[in-house]
Amino acid sequence: MATTADDYVFYNGRKLRKGFTTGTTATAAAVAATKTLLQQEPQTVIAVTAANGQNAEFEVQDYEFDHQHASVAITKDGGDDQDATDGMLIYATVTLRDDDQITLDGGKGIGRVTQKGLANPPGMAAINPTPRKVITQGVRDVLGAKRGANIVISAPEGEKVAKLTYNPKLGIVGGISILGTSGIVTPMSEESWKHSISIEMNIHRERGDDRLILTPGNYGEDFLTQEMKIPVTQQVQMSNFVGYVLKEAQRLGFKQVLLVGDLGKMIKVSAGIFSTHSKDADARAEVMVANLALLGAPVDLLKQVYNCLTTIAMIDLIDQAGYQAVYQQIVDRIKLRSEKLLAHREPQVAIEAVIFSRGTGLLAATRPLTEIEDEWR
Repeated sequence: MATTADDYVFYNGRKLRKGFTTGTTATAAAVAATKTLLQQEPQTVIAVTAANGQNAEFEVQDYEFDHQHASVAITKDGGDDQDATDGMLIYATVTLRDDDQITLDGGKGIGRVTQKGLANPPGMAAINPTPRKVITQGVRDVLGAKRGANIVISAPEGEKVAKLTYNPKLGIVGGISILGTSGIVTPMSEESWKHSISIEMNIHRERGDDRLILTPGNYGEDFLTQEMKIPVTQQVQMSNFVGYVLKEAQRLGFKQVLLVGDLGKMIKVSAGIFSTHSKDADARAEVMVANLALLGAPVDLLKQVYNCLTTIAMIDLIDQAGYQAVYQQIVDRIKLRSEKLLAHREPQVAIEAVIFSRGTGLLAATRPLTEIEDEWR
């Protein structure tokens, strides 16, 4: 398929390819299945109009048909926005009716809504209103006004993939959602950045590594190499995407992960904040005050720490007051929170953590530092 300038977006100087939502993918599958059924011959390429009016063209990946029904699969292509559904097959099965009505439902791998407050009511397949409209209209355009059909959208890998999405938290059970208001996925730099980290991690895995060291950035890498004397051959910089990268480590089959980072970043992880960029969350003072309070620190110290603008300033106050035990408490919580994040999936990942300050050096580790150094060198 020929590409145009509309197929790309430029972000921070990078040219990123746009993709298509699950809604547009399902529309293509449904239209292809309808044409296959009516013409009684397979389609190899199918063109549809996305919700925003943009043309979209797909190759048919799988099909079967008889005189009453047809089933067609299309691959979800997210472009350079690599989400959990990218690359999975979306099927549409179209069955002719005896009247002129069109129905749309979800089959295997498509989630069901169980809670109020979402776009669809409880009990309904998780096919959002815009894709529902576009799918139905696409099929109607092919059928004409006098024919009717039952459409069932399915995704064989949907139930497994849905565990990597927000669906479980939203009360959508059994599979993925069919989404998209425009029908087009416009990639942003963060998504491409995450994908590049995944590629780097996969390179480590393909070469046989089953353990990985993760650092937020250059400070962590410097501490790893200069203070811990551990080479970077098993290290990947995770930036602010701590949760994403931990889940990728699990998905790729790493058995051990060592987190090495500055307190300013890692203190957020101890509170279950797994995206550590300041635009997403900055609760450093609150987290530190809570941990000091658990150790019985006086209110005056808590107030002083709460008013600090940096963790370096906090450390000065904490060390002067003799509450260095708080660092061990925090690093242990980093390990606990990280393991809890991965607890409900396989394989199990053993996690250790080391935190430091650029001003004072090592603060705490989940095991004696010499043991960690010996194990990872």
